Amino acid sequence: MAVTVKECLELQLLEVEMLLSMFPKRGEFSLEADAVPSIQRYLRSADGALPPQLEYRIALDVGEAKVKVELQVLLPHMYPQVAPQLFARSDALHREQQLQLNTHLTSHISSLDAGDLCVCEAVQWVKDNSLPFLENSKASAECAAGEVREKEMLHRMWIYSHHIYRQELRKKIFDCAKKLNLTGFCLTGKPGVICVEGLRENCEEFWRVIRYPNWKHISCKHVENVETEGSIENLRLFQSFEDLQFQAHGDYGLRNDYHMDLGQFLEFLKQHQSGHIFQILFGVEGKPS
Repeated sequence: MAVTVKECLELQLLEVEMLLSMFPKRGEFSLEADAVPSIQRYLRSADGALPPQLEYRIALDVGEAKVKVELQVLLPHMYPQVAPQLFARSDALHREQQLQLNTHLTSHISSLDAGDLCVCEAVQWVKDNSLPFLENSKASAECAAGEVREKEMLHRMWIYSHHIYRQELRKKIFDCAKKLNLTGFCLTGKPGVICVEGLRENCEEFWRVIRYPNWKHISCKHVENVETEGSIENLRLFQSFEDLQFQAHGDYGLRNDYHMDLGQFLEFLKQHQSGHIFQILFGVEGKPS
């Protein structure tokens, strides 16, 4: 004789009672307050619309560390004649490990006899079999973190221009450096020098922005890459993006054609462990002011 929906729902309520006795603590077993009463009303009535499918969550402690794994359960009206929808999740699992865990869980449930209640069996299977997936997830996270540390690299660009005077250009330089979290400096005057340091993609974006659309007489003279297993913050030579203006000489007329005191600039570079850059920028060995 064919099993009816009401018979299936009665079995579902029996299983819920069993699970409530297994997980009596607050937060262990969660379901909507009206879920069971709506099924009971349907069972008492001669006919009427089907109640919502029974849905609940069971919080499990796995292993000695008591890692939280939650089993989410959705029961079709004809369960246990048809398979339940089960999904195990945990914040300690990465997506790949979670997918593998649920694939194995589904395979195990499908191997059981049709028509038997199986949520309790699923609960026990998750408690017994989740630990290897949790350990693999932890190992993968540690490996990934190690790879990230190995790939941390500080990029530093030394940029030379014939001159830097215009206020709108200087504003563009400072705004862009701040936006991209770059440290370094801008030496205003003639010649003009810019240094930026930070993540490589940010330095390259800075270089692209300030050159556009057509800044003549500007070139990137030198690039430094420094690798670290830690944070690049420890490798920065500059703590902020500075506005450098040294004592100048020359014509202060309309042309603003004044030259920076390069001796002072050399001293500044030496203070920031960059004295060797002077010859790269200007082609001559620097002399103190």
